[in-house]
Amino acid sequence: MCPQSAAGGGRAAPRARSVCRLLTRRAHGFYARDAGVAHRQNLGLLRQIMCQESTKFKNVWTTHSASPIAYERGRIYLDNYQCCISSIAQEPRILYEKPKCSKSEKIEDALLLECPLGEMLPSPSDYKPSLIVLTVQNWLLRLSADSGEILEKIYLAGSFCKFRYLSWDIPQEVMVVKSAQNKLPAAARQAGIQQSILFYLAVFQVLPLSFIGMLEINKKIFGNSVTDVAVSNGILIVMYSMGLVRLYNFQAISEQFMEQPFDLGHEFNWNGQVGVVGKYPFGLPCNIKITDTPPLLFEASSLENAFQIGGYPWHYIITPNKKKHKGVFHICSLKDKALAKNGIQDMKCCSLEPDWIYFHPDMSGRIIHVGPNLIKVLKLKEVKNNTDQTEVAEDFTIVANRENCTFKIVDYEDELDLLSTVAVTQIGADGRAHLDFHCNEHGILLKSIPLLESWDVTYSHEVYVDKDLVLHIEQKPNRRFSCYVYQMVCDTAKDDECSSHEKTERVFCKKGGRIFEYI
Repeated sequence: MCPQSAAGGGRAAPRARSVCRLLTRRAHGFYARDAGVAHRQNLGLLRQIMCQESTKFKNVWTTHSASPIAYERGRIYLDNYQCCISSIAQEPRILYEKPKCSKSEKIEDALLLECPLGEMLPSPSDYKPSLIVLTVQNWLLRLSADSGEILEKIYLAGSFCKFRYLSWDIPQEVMVVKSAQNKLPAAARQAGIQQSILFYLAVFQVLPLSFIGMLEINKKIFGNSVTDVAVSNGILIVMYSMGLVRLYNFQAISEQFMEQPFDLGHEFNWNGQVGVVGKYPFGLPCNIKITDTPPLLFEASSLENAFQIGGYPWHYIITPNKKKHKGVFHICSLKDKALAKNGIQDMKCCSLEPDWIYFHPDMSGRIIHVGPNLIKVLKLKEVKNNTDQTEVAEDFTIVANRENCTFKIVDYEDELDLLSTVAVTQIGADGRAHLDFHCNEHGILLKSIPLLESWDVTYSHEVYVDKDLVLHIEQKPNRRFSCYVYQMVCDTAKDDECSSHEKTERVFCKKGGRIFEYI
């Protein structure tokens, strides 16, 4: 509780107000000598510099690839994660390049793992960023993000399942490895053989990497029409072909149905098999056996299983499960499924461009609804004179500043607290687009950055904003991928070089057998 100044306290009143402010800041994690304070101040200065009129973003280099390009925290990965390039330097700097791997070593998925704060870790290498990768042969590898060196190696399972996907249950804390859906060969199905196990999930605590457990999703428990499954924020999410989504408490499932805990690297005797946990050829035991349908937390029916939870108080977003309702979103209370006041959001888009909606990733509880030429940021608030009902109200809107301008990407840059949008202003093979920075609190346009490369809306695009870096990854037909790297420059004498769409002289160089293009 903040101290209050007494009447007639004279010079004591300002002191009390200062203490009140200090306590409030401490409650939010601000400390005068905390290194985070300096970091936040530096990011605030960087945001001011970025949004100055004189500051430009220059396309410093470009590269092309015949395989997908991935980006993670200042590192660009090429050739199925075999080549890693720093995006921070003015020129491309290859951090490592591995020999070409065989098909059996192909990487299926990857996650960047960063060191947790305030924890003692067993190895010095644990304090540096690493990359968790999943190979086609069911190996889970932890690689140094800067050298590609293998730090840990875990064998997941034999041929009875194929693990394909990595995701976070709790970001940077709990990781989930999911198999592809088990499907019997056509001949086995014709012979009447039944396949009851649909998916396998292996769950790990990370840094230090430890095995929590493996479970199977079985038709006999969850039903015949299961199409997909996920674990997020401690919730097991099961999706069905008819649009039904069911939620279960994953921790309660683990505790109730865990047959025996196992530690990586320890010997085990399991169902007649003797081996070492996480070592070839035994892998990991399926030690969470769900024998009864677990208690249901919540269920909802939504078109194409689209279902999101967020906001404060908790709400969820669905689309009524009929094709005619595509593009209509219902915002409802998680507590009693009641539709919020003004909870039906429908932009009635006339163009072929679909609209989309999601909870704002800034943890403010707001909702972002994006249409072809309009972005609505919505907030949840109590209905006046009725504390049991919630109302959806507009916080602010962002409108395209020209008639043929179409929003293609909307993202949130958390470190700079900026809302970034990519708008296409010219359609066709020689299309044009620009990246805009908006104030996350009020939606005011702060900066517009032209993207020099052409933008074809029929291609797949990803745009990343990472402090003073902008990176555009494009996938063209016939598996042709391009990566365009922009960096912030403050030299006003070079304004024309940074923002002109006119053809400029291009310089090519070869590094590590790869061609890079400078503009």
